[in-house]
Amino acid sequence: MLSAGLLSYAGFSALCLAMDRHHQEMLGRRPSPSRKVQLRVAGWALLGLSLWISVISAGWAMGLVRWTAVLMSSAVFLVWLLPYRPRWALVLAAVGVLLGLLAAVARW
Repeated sequence: MLSAGLLSYAGFSALCLAMDRHHQEMLGRRPSPSRKVQLRVAGWALLGLSLWISVISAGWAMGLVRWTAVLMSSAVFLVWLLPYRPRWALVLAAVGVLLGLLAAVARW
């Protein structure tokens, strides 16, 4: 479940970066329209990958329940972190992608 949690946090962070306000806070500039689309696609892809990992590891019944819990916890953590340390949220998202994919590959 660690990999699903890290990937869902990174997915929510990418969706967050697709918004003008949060992109400005974290990176200091406004995103271009093509960058917004890329971030949205990446965010939804990471959320879908975390769903796939949860379902593969625990089956459809418990996988969806665990995925919902992982989504809630990662979203709460991101919402808590954004007002206080927006740069940390960005760094943790990058680390989350790397470690999440590494943990998923190590599982198989």
